[in-house]
Order: sequence, then C-alpha cells, then structure tokens
Amino acid sequence: VQLVESGGGLVQPGGSLRLSCAASGSISRINAINWYRQARGKPRELVAVITSSGITNYTDSAKGRFTISRDNTQNTVYLQMNNLKPEDTAVYSCNAHYFRPWKWYDDWGQGTQVTVSS
Repeated sequence: VQLVESGGGLVQPGGSLRLSCAASGSISRINAINWYRQARGKPRELVAVITSSGITNYTDSAKGRFTISRDNTQNTVYLQMNNLKPEDTAVYSCNAHYFRPWKWYDDWGQGTQVTVSS
C-alpha cells in the first residue's frame, strides 16, 4: 500500500497540528498503522500505534498530548498533536504493518516535517 503524509509545518510551542496518512487502498485489513518520527541526529522513534481493531498505544512523551485515529471509509489515519513542544520537532512518517500469506510487510510514506519553534 502506498502512503502519503500531510499536515506538517511550523508551529509555535503549545500549538497543534493534525497529520494525515492517506493510503492508496483499504486500510481495514492493515494490522497496524504506526506513526514514527525522526529528529535530526537521532534514531527513529515509534510515536503512536493503532491496530485494525482500534487499539491504540503511545510513547510516553506523546501520552496525553497526541491522539491517533483511523477512518476506514477514507483510508486515512490521523495524528492529532496538541501542546507541541520544541522536542517534537522531527520528520513524521507513517508505516503500515500487515501480514499477507505468508510474510509480514512494512510500507512507508515519504514523511512530513514538523517544526515547533517560536
């Protein structure tokens, strides 16, 4: 599945952004769609996960501020980010992790830059 992220940009500390991850096909059978981020000079970090059954999980730094959701009718996953901090600055990418007989697949989008700065 092809993934296209959008919604990144420059925002002041305390501000909000909503990232979108649009898939080229149905996401209803995708086992998990994940948001990752990678800041300059740092390893990639898993930020949020949503499974096909709607179970969500977040890295500790995102809990209480970020919300991941999915709209299967639009084949899109969202990441609502509130109370953004400078340390949230990174390239955010979505990943589709799914099983098809008989192997696991990982598809990635191109990423969208989020910059939190005054």
